[in-house]
Amino acid sequence: MFTKYPCGGYHKGGGAKKVVSCVMAYDRTAMLKLLRPAMTRILTPLGRALVGRGIGPNVVTAIGTLGTVVSALLFFPLGQLTWGALVITVFVLFDLLDGLVARLGGKGGSTWGAFLDSTLDRVADAAIFAGLILYFIAGGDTLMAAVTLVCLIAGALVSYAKARAEGLGLTADVGLAERPERLVVALVAAFLAGLGVPYVLAGGMWLLALASVITVGQRVMTVYQQTRQQQGADEQTRER
Repeated sequence: MFTKYPCGGYHKGGGAKKVVSCVMAYDRTAMLKLLRPAMTRILTPLGRALVGRGIGPNVVTAIGTLGTVVSALLFFPLGQLTWGALVITVFVLFDLLDGLVARLGGKGGSTWGAFLDSTLDRVADAAIFAGLILYFIAGGDTLMAAVTLVCLIAGALVSYAKARAEGLGLTADVGLAERPERLVVALVAAFLAGLGVPYVLAGGMWLLALASVITVGQRVMTVYQQTRQQQGADEQTRER
C-alpha cells in the first residue's frame, strides 16, 4: 500500500512516517488502508496506460473531482440515486489512482500535489452532499435537507480541525467519521435508496450527521488536551 505525503512521494508502508523537510505527513484511515492493496492491483494496468500517455497524478486528481462533482449534481437532484452512487464511486477511485500514477511515473508526489488533492477532496465531498440536499429539496423533505446540510458542514469541520491542528504542530486523527467512512455511508445509503430500500438514506444521513458532529467534538478535545499538556510542559520549563 502507498501512503501519500505532502512533502514528496508515495512511500510503501501502512503508517505515516516523518519525512525529511516535511512539516506534517498524513495517512488514510484504516478502512482505506485495507482496501488499498487490492485496489492497487486492479488499477495498476490503468495507471500504466495513463503514465504511458503522459498523464500525471494532478490531472488524475482533477478528473476525479470533476467527475464526482458533475455526477453528484446531475444524478442526485434528478432522483437517480443508484446510478449516481455507482458513477461517483468510479470517480472516487481516482483518489487511489493519482498516487499510483505518481509512483509508476517515477516522479513521486509533491507538496503542490498533496495540497491540490486535499483541497479537491473537499470540493468533491461538498458536491456529493449538495446533490443529496437538492434531492431532498426536490422531494419536499426540508428536514432531511437540513440534516444533510449538517453532514456537509460538520464533514468540512472534521477535515479543517485536522488540517489546522497539523498546521500548529499538533495531531487530530481521532474520530468516528473520517472521509472514507463518510463517503461509504453516503454512497451505500444512496445506492440502496435508489433500489427502493425504505428509510436507508434518511437513516444514513442522520447517522452521518451525528457521527460527524461527535468527530468534530473529539478532535477539538484532542487538540485542547495537547495544548494543555504543552502549556504545562512550558510552565515546568520556566520554573526550572
